[in-house]
Amino acid sequence: MTERPAEERQEDPGVPEALPRTLVHTQGRLGPERMDRLWIFPPIRRGRRERGLLAVSLYLEGEERRRLVTVSYLAERTGRGLTVEHAFHEEGDAPAELLPRVMEGVVRRAGEAYGEPREVAVDRDPAAFDAVLADFDPALLVQEPT
Repeated sequence: MTERPAEERQEDPGVPEALPRTLVHTQGRLGPERMDRLWIFPPIRRGRRERGLLAVSLYLEGEERRRLVTVSYLAERTGRGLTVEHAFHEEGDAPAELLPRVMEGVVRRAGEAYGEPREVAVDRDPAAFDAVLADFDPALLVQEPT
């Protein structure tokens, strides 16, 4: 997708279900009890299409290293319905204290494509992850029948 000025992007409706459903999918696949931190990047919208990125740090054996997993999504709402495609990528392992700098690098390299991410400390607490989901209308979390 070619990027447009920020003012125009804010006018796009995007796909309101995309991010919350991606979060639910991520919760089910990775499990909040394994999560240290979650970074939610602002979605990029163009009309009724949207793409976005989450980054998740997972605890490994011991407490000093984390595995970084990115979750990208591409969503579109058409007259035929909604599609949301997810891709999970293991990016590697690193000391926990390096990950905020890694996120800064993602933002710097992306330029205006992604904004500053929202950082959430999950710290193996399912309630912390549920608090993120509580920010969304519950109807947006429900998967449509296929």
